[in-house]
Amino acid sequence: MADTTGNPTDTEAPSRTDNPPPRKSSWKYIGPGIVVAATGVGAGDLVATLIAGSNFGYTLLWAAIVGCLVKISLAEAAGRWHLSTGRTLFDGWASLGRWTTYFFVVYVVVWGFVYGAAAMSSSALPLQALFPDVMDLKWWGVACGLVGLVFVWFNKYEVFEKVMTVLVGVMFVVTVYLAIRVTPNLADAFAGLLPVLPDEKDSILNTLGLIGGVGGTITLAAYGYWVNAKGWTNTGWMKVMRLDNRVAYATTGIFVIAMLFVGAELLHSANVAIASGDKGLVQLGDILEAEYGAATAKFFLIGFFATSFTSLIGVWHGVSLMFADFVARYRNRGGTTGDEVASGARERSWPFRAYLLWLTFPPIVLLFQGQPFRLVILYGVLGAAFLPFLAATLIWLLNSSRTPREWRNGWVSNGMLALAGLLFLALAVKQIWDQPWSEFF
Repeated sequence: MADTTGNPTDTEAPSRTDNPPPRKSSWKYIGPGIVVAATGVGAGDLVATLIAGSNFGYTLLWAAIVGCLVKISLAEAAGRWHLSTGRTLFDGWASLGRWTTYFFVVYVVVWGFVYGAAAMSSSALPLQALFPDVMDLKWWGVACGLVGLVFVWFNKYEVFEKVMTVLVGVMFVVTVYLAIRVTPNLADAFAGLLPVLPDEKDSILNTLGLIGGVGGTITLAAYGYWVNAKGWTNTGWMKVMRLDNRVAYATTGIFVIAMLFVGAELLHSANVAIASGDKGLVQLGDILEAEYGAATAKFFLIGFFATSFTSLIGVWHGVSLMFADFVARYRNRGGTTGDEVASGARERSWPFRAYLLWLTFPPIVLLFQGQPFRLVILYGVLGAAFLPFLAATLIWLLNSSRTPREWRNGWVSNGMLALAGLLFLALAVKQIWDQPWSEFF
């Protein structure tokens, strides 16, 4: 039976914090959830929600909320695996067969290369809009990447979490302010809680895309690592982790709902269209300036930067932590534990810093030369495949003898993970189908 006392066993390494688990969950302990919320909600997520509001008004509000519930189940399952087994998620994946290792290696190499350029460019856009005469967009991107590298390289989890919390506060204030500023129609918003599909072509795919696009991809898998990095390493922290996770996706839900309000009131009612992708937020800044003045536009651009930069440094830290765990297990040919992550040794290791460099310097080339066509297609395919992979492997791990019986999935967890897996599988098939394969070969 899993140890629920919160006391370390003789074989456990001392954790980073050395503090015993609390008797009950409390708001004062939350942290990893703030990190995963900030990292998972990027500029692309806000644009997708904004466009959904501009196209369909409040009709898909329910889909945004379902998206948060689905991601709660995935992150909770990842955190539960780490705490109930004392092992890391990659160690669990490795126990399922070598195929998981092959998938992970290809994914982090290709995905990291392309994502690095995308994250730097996204963070650069609001800075160039705020300071148009300082330097070119590409050099703003390089500066953001280097600042992220230096910050994560020289700071440990505690400082990283504090900075992420401040940036989330900025995101929260800006998005809520905008939602109030546009004066939402609350009656229509409540009507949007009813699960109704828009009477439009491809409405099912648009709805699935909005559900699937709420808050994170690989960062959901990184949640368990941040839980350990916080010093939570055993089942005594389970209630705290679950509260933390709910706070994470309540925060995500507020961001998404606020942007849907903005899309519904500011764009839908005026029949204004914006571009998809990060540039759509720059367009929104121009619309806000015309409607509410320069101060509101600049305030929004500050929030836009906080949204993009938290995703950058979150991936720089979280995925590097996962890569360091992968290398540790491969070199030791044995299990890797949450206590090792909690000790802070992973953040000081050469694999952690090597992946940091991989996320930063090779993608700079893409900023200046454009993204290689074939690589972008592979990036899209691997990104689409990751969440079905995560959902399927979590169902496998948490229903097997690898997990102590009392912490295995119940019917609610299995149902939510199955729903997540089917949803993301459908989106993956659609995305893979839409790739221009004829031009690939």
